Amino acid sequence: MSTVKKLTTPLTDEQIRSLKAGDQVTITGVIYSARDAAHQRMVDALKENKPLPVDLKNQVIYYAGPTPAKPGKVIGSCGPTTSGRMDAYSPALMEQGLKGMIGKGPRSREVIAAMKKHGAVYFAAIGGAAALIADTIKKVEVVAYEELGPEAIRRMEVENYPCIVAVDCEGNDLYEIGVKQYRIEEQTLEQE
Repeated sequence: MSTVKKLTTPLTDEQIRSLKAGDQVTITGVIYSARDAAHQRMVDALKENKPLPVDLKNQVIYYAGPTPAKPGKVIGSCGPTTSGRMDAYSPALMEQGLKGMIGKGPRSREVIAAMKKHGAVYFAAIGGAAALIADTIKKVEVVAYEELGPEAIRRMEVENYPCIVAVDCEGNDLYEIGVKQYRIEEQTLEQE
C-alpha cells in the first residue's frame, strides 16, 4: 500500500513536481471553495482588467457548494461538484497562479495542457465522503460573492483533507491510466 503524502498550502512548485497521478494525499492549510458562478465572475473580472477577489498564487480551489452548518458544526455537507463545469475557466485562473484544483470527474485536454504549462495539479475528492470531508474543515468564511449563496467563494482552513492526485503536472491522467489498466487486466483474464 502506498504512503499518504502530506501537503500544506500554499502549494510549492517542489510539492507539485513530487506528485504523481494516483498518489494519495492529505492537504492542510487554506483552500478556497468556488463553483461555476464564482468562476465566471472571476474570469469576467480578468477580462475587464479588474483584480480578483482573492490572490490565487499557489492556492487550491475546491469545486464545492457547501450546505449550511448544523448547530455545533463549522460547515454542512461539503462534497465535490463535477470539475468539467469549471473547465472553461480553469486555464485563465492557472495563469493567475492557481496551482491546485479539487473536484470529481475527468478534465478537458485544454485544462490538462494548461496544468502542464503552469505547473498545476488536479485532485479528485473522495467520492461519497461529503460528511468526512466536512469534518476536515476547521474554519470557514465567505470572502467574495456572498450573494451567490453556496456558490460564494469561501476561505476554508482544512486539516488532513483527503484526496487523490487525478492529474499530475506532467499531464498523467488517472482517469485514462485506470481505464488502460482495467483493459490490460481484462485481456489477461480472457487469455487464461
